[in-house]
Amino acid sequence: MSDCFPPVLFNENVSVSPMQLTGRYNKFLIWRDRHIKERHFLLFVCFLVGILTALAAFFLKTAIHFFQVFLTENFSRPNLNFSYLLYPIVGILVAGLYVKYVVKDDISHGVTKILFAISQRKSRIKPHNIYSSLVASSVTIGFGGSVGAEAPIVLTGSAIGSNLGRFFRLEQRSLMILVGCGAAGAIAGIFKAPIAGILFVIEVLLLDLTMSSILPLLVTAVTATTVSYLLTGTDAMFAFTLIEPFTLNRIPYVILLGILCGFLSLYIIRVMSRLEGIFHRLRLWKRFLLGGTLLSLLIFFFPPLYGEGYNTINILLAGGDLFGSLTNESFFHQLDSRWTIVGFLIMVILFKVFATSATNGGGGAGGVFAPTLFLGCILGFVYSYTLNQSGYAVYLPQENFALMGMAGVMAGVMHAPLTGTFLIAELTGGYDLFLPLMIVSLLSYGTILLFEKHSIYAIRLAKKGELITHHKDKAVLTFLKIKDLLEKDIPTVTPEMTLGDIVKVISVSNRNIFPVVNKEGVLLGVVMMNDIRNIMFRPELYDRFTVKKFMVGPPATIDVHSSMEEVMAKFENTKAWNLPVVNAKGVYQGLLSQSSVFNAYREVLVENYSDTED
Repeated sequence: MSDCFPPVLFNENVSVSPMQLTGRYNKFLIWRDRHIKERHFLLFVCFLVGILTALAAFFLKTAIHFFQVFLTENFSRPNLNFSYLLYPIVGILVAGLYVKYVVKDDISHGVTKILFAISQRKSRIKPHNIYSSLVASSVTIGFGGSVGAEAPIVLTGSAIGSNLGRFFRLEQRSLMILVGCGAAGAIAGIFKAPIAGILFVIEVLLLDLTMSSILPLLVTAVTATTVSYLLTGTDAMFAFTLIEPFTLNRIPYVILLGILCGFLSLYIIRVMSRLEGIFHRLRLWKRFLLGGTLLSLLIFFFPPLYGEGYNTINILLAGGDLFGSLTNESFFHQLDSRWTIVGFLIMVILFKVFATSATNGGGGAGGVFAPTLFLGCILGFVYSYTLNQSGYAVYLPQENFALMGMAGVMAGVMHAPLTGTFLIAELTGGYDLFLPLMIVSLLSYGTILLFEKHSIYAIRLAKKGELITHHKDKAVLTFLKIKDLLEKDIPTVTPEMTLGDIVKVISVSNRNIFPVVNKEGVLLGVVMMNDIRNIMFRPELYDRFTVKKFMVGPPATIDVHSSMEEVMAKFENTKAWNLPVVNAKGVYQGLLSQSSVFNAYREVLVENYSDTED
């Protein structure tokens, strides 16, 4: 990745003469490094991140609203409108061309990219991510793409934090905190939910936070929320009024809803993963044709799939009989039956996952944040409405259960029960439903954990062994790479070499293990010095024995693409101190020792997880 900042590093222990540097920028960095402690300056940068992320969130919401109003103000109601067939295709085409020919980089899976940047790129996010996701997602969603704006704005926020930290030359641990602050500020800014923003960083980004990092997150989240209040007012994002208070006799139905949310979350993760694999195997234009066609047809038959779906959420949370309007502009609008809306919304639940995958797979840019809220809201409404119409249960307030469904599905899909609970409470002001929100979120999370260990964001990296976790030992291991620790200067020997040849090799080496390879470099075994110690000082045997006679197989071999967690498991199982590394064809790549791994482990632990003060 190209770095747009001057390659000058500063440290309190290094004396840098101003005469060696030019420009006000470098002079400021020297002054800051000498007069302001890192932890104090970090809070100022967090304040800037909060302001910038809130402005980015405001820009994104305004752009999406502009496109939606411009394109839909002439829709005829309640008749079918064939514009639904065209707009989504245009949106993902424009967004796809922008990404392909202007950005020239993959900007999909925003939260996954943040996780990858933290664990594999030392928290460095490319500068174009500050604006590229905003542009692509506003066009995608504004033209009807069935995705959310939250993942793009989270990537934007984290990119702002990462690049500001690099601009001011902050140390590695501060850079990681700023990436988290950017994500927290983005959630706080777009949802006006500071607590949910902080919890999102803890649960979803999986940062191992300490007290020294909580304060920067608070500064950014509160700043972003305040700026958002100034720009858009203090009203909650969704209008919700608690008409029916929660009563204990509804707890059994709340429990069942939580379990249903867990299974719906599993359906979302599994289907999206499958569809993503299908789109990934197609060429660019085939992706666009398949994604655009599928998306436009789904929106044509099920108009609530158009855009983020927040209008549907507001209708279901408003109560009354407004939910009947959801079938407008569809083939179902002329059917007048209480079960028509149930069947219609069940199909919307099933096909929303396909619409979201088609949007991203076809070339659009967006996230699954809004789709999880959308699906959870509909599930909670359909569940309570069906039981109410059946007459087999106590009356279940449909608006309340729609709210609980939002928390449950979000908690399940993102593996984040606290984020789901607090976000829904902050989004709607529904704090009086805190207990049922927590019950549904916890049960949904517990249910999906039985089938899927990782969230929709983390599952891609987990399969590659590149995911950081709250388990500090495993988190540190993700920062280590075999290629960085590989020792390639160990002498190799061939099967035809004699004992005398081996003795000469040993005399100029400080190791006690020597890989045996053939002419193609394929690993055949190893020679252990302890195995030949009793004959290596007998010259009369030097020409009598060859390597082929006393070489042995290694205790284990390590694939060059293995995760460090797998490497440590092999060291533990074999009790070996050194293991050879090979590629997929068995060609020897180098030697890996426990000592080099442990030394690198300690360095990463100090650099990223120490909580010492400047």
